[in-house]
Amino acid sequence: MRDNTIGEAHRPGRIEVVCGSMFSGKTEELIRRMRRAQFARQRVEIFKPSIDVRYSEEDVVSHDQKHIQSTPIDSSASILLLANDIEVVGIDEAQFFDNGIVDVCNELANRGVRVIVAGLDMDFRGQPFGPMPALCAIADDVTKVHAICVRCGNLAYVSHRKVLSDKRVLLGETQEYEPLCRECYQKEKATFREKA
Repeated sequence: MRDNTIGEAHRPGRIEVVCGSMFSGKTEELIRRMRRAQFARQRVEIFKPSIDVRYSEEDVVSHDQKHIQSTPIDSSASILLLANDIEVVGIDEAQFFDNGIVDVCNELANRGVRVIVAGLDMDFRGQPFGPMPALCAIADDVTKVHAICVRCGNLAYVSHRKVLSDKRVLLGETQEYEPLCRECYQKEKATFREKA
C-alpha cells in the first residue's frame, strides 16, 4: 500500500473537508494537516471567522488547546484577497461563513491550491449547517470525524444544545453543548417535548 504522505507537495488543486459534531476533533485535524504542510515547507495561510473568539481572537485553537496562527476574516471573499502565493489554505469553522465560501474554495482549488476546510456538518437541531453540505459535495475528499456520546459512549451524531436558545449561531463549549448519539438525541428531544 502506498504511503499517502509521499508526494504531498505534488498533489495541488484539491478541496479536503473535515466535518462532524462539536468535540469530534475537526479543528485538531485541520491543525495537524496544516502543520504537515508547514513541515513540507509549503506556503500556508489559515482563516477563521472573526466571530469565533472562544479561545483566541487570532489563533485557531482546538478544544484540547492545540493552536496555530490564523487570520480572522468577516467574509469569504477576503480569502481570495489574502491568499496570493499561498500553496495550502486552511479554513476553520466554515459553517459560519457565507455561501460564497463554496465558490472561493473552488476558485482556489482550480488555481492549484490545496484547500483544507473544517466545520460542523449539522446545527444543534440536526439540520445541515450553512455552506457545509455544498462544500462536502464539491470536495475531493471528505473526512467525517466523530465525538463520543457523553450519555452512552457510542459515536456521537449531533451537537446537542443544553441551554435554551433558538439562535442558530450560539458560540459555546461544554457548558452549552454536548455530543450525543442519534438514540440519546432522540430521547432528549422526546423528554424536552414532554416538559413543554
